[in-house]
Amino acid sequence: MAFDENLAARVRAVVGAEPGIAEKRMFGGLAFLLDGNMSVGVHAGDLIVRIAPEASELALKQPGARVFDLTGRPMKGWILVAGGGVSDTKSLSRWVGQGIAFARSLPAK
Repeated sequence: MAFDENLAARVRAVVGAEPGIAEKRMFGGLAFLLDGNMSVGVHAGDLIVRIAPEASELALKQPGARVFDLTGRPMKGWILVAGGGVSDTKSLSRWVGQGIAFARSLPAK
């Protein structure tokens, strides 16, 4: 499955020169890993965001957000954000910031 190259470029611009970030093909899309831990990614036209599982309920109330479920087994702490939820730089930056903050809280792999 192809992923939205434009969204990936926008994520790259937000991530900038964040130390420890690496790109890797995952989930049929592109993942941005921080010290080996998934932070955000692009799947088809959606942004994948990894957050603290206890923050999921609040995150799912945000525009465009839904549970990340590719296999019929939803993953706690993983959110997909569609179109309008990341249409402007401010919204995208907020989501990317959450993903990076969570990945930073994990031990490096």
